Amino acid sequence: MSDVTPVRENDTLLTPRNAVLALIDYQPEQYAGVGSMDRKELLANVTLLGQTATAFELPVVLSTVYVKHGMTGTNPELREALPGVPEIDRTTMNSWEDPEFRAAVEASGRRKLILAGLWTEVCVAFPALDALRAGYEVYVVADAIGGVSHVAHEAAMQRMLQAGARPITVLGLACELQRDWGRAGADRLRGIMRAWFAARRAAGAAHASA
Repeated sequence: MSDVTPVRENDTLLTPRNAVLALIDYQPEQYAGVGSMDRKELLANVTLLGQTATAFELPVVLSTVYVKHGMTGTNPELREALPGVPEIDRTTMNSWEDPEFRAAVEASGRRKLILAGLWTEVCVAFPALDALRAGYEVYVVADAIGGVSHVAHEAAMQRMLQAGARPITVLGLACELQRDWGRAGADRLRGIMRAWFAARRAAGAAHASA
């Protein structure tokens, strides 16, 4: 068996050292409008995404919209997965147009931007397009986002991909960050993944019995 592989410098893949994660508008009102995927499956994926970010100590920019004017904040499952991460509240639909949000991304010093949010066609697509123009490599977590319909989600995904964004999944991201099961943190990641598979099975069973 070979030795544990080191984290590569100047890696073209995502690593805990070169990426920043932005999570946008994971609020109950936004979940309620999702029509492109099962909401329980979406919640399981979003929770895994937050847990993965915490496990690998990724810089996280967590943003909400219009909370100060009555909207609910980030859903409790994601908040629990991101202990100590502050929320940036905005009025802008496009988070990239909010100076505090943009400054938080820039302050990470990282040019690989992982984006996830609700809804795909607004809260993900708008900042993705602007970040691409600003020179960031943008990775969109396709199974942790949702649009108001299948058509809305797919149209937004195509718009982002044609502009240069790169699709990724939650599980794919977790494995890309770990890369070697011999590295530190593997036991924690396995525990997170076991919980995720259990949540997905539960969501599937509930959907089948509905």
